[in-house]
Amino acid sequence: MALLDILQYPDPRLHKVAKPVAAVDERVRTIVADMFETMYAAKGVGLAATQVDIHERIIVVDTSEQRDQPMVLINPEIVRRSTDCKEWEEGCLSLPGIYDKVTRPDTIVVRALDARGEAFEIEADGLLSVCVQHEMDHLEGKVFVDHLSALKRNRIKSRMRKRQREVQPA
Repeated sequence: MALLDILQYPDPRLHKVAKPVAAVDERVRTIVADMFETMYAAKGVGLAATQVDIHERIIVVDTSEQRDQPMVLINPEIVRRSTDCKEWEEGCLSLPGIYDKVTRPDTIVVRALDARGEAFEIEADGLLSVCVQHEMDHLEGKVFVDHLSALKRNRIKSRMRKRQREVQPA
């Protein structure tokens, strides 16, 4: 397993739309293992392959307190959304230290493949629902700040660029 580099907003590669995984094989399972290692090391609850510059439809999630309930979603699709929406404060490993409120459907039903290539369906609510929707946005080339006003988004973009300049070697 290996730690992968997480792209930082506003890197344009975060806006690339991910392609479906053609076959769940050893190569994909290695990507999944590396994504879990990267997500846990960064203390995240979800990670999309897009964030590590792999533009395939792969998500890893673990919203459990003990960090012992890993979930893999390959080629995920939302098949049902509740009409009830809820506002949650979201953060993102690609925008460290940045948090803001985003409104999303409260409950979703997702169909995907697991790490063995087996199809499954889950109903998710609460944090799991938010996390899966957030990560699926990444697969579509969206970052959570795309749900915010242009003013907030531009302020965040400026802050992230300034931070990147500060850590760049001269």
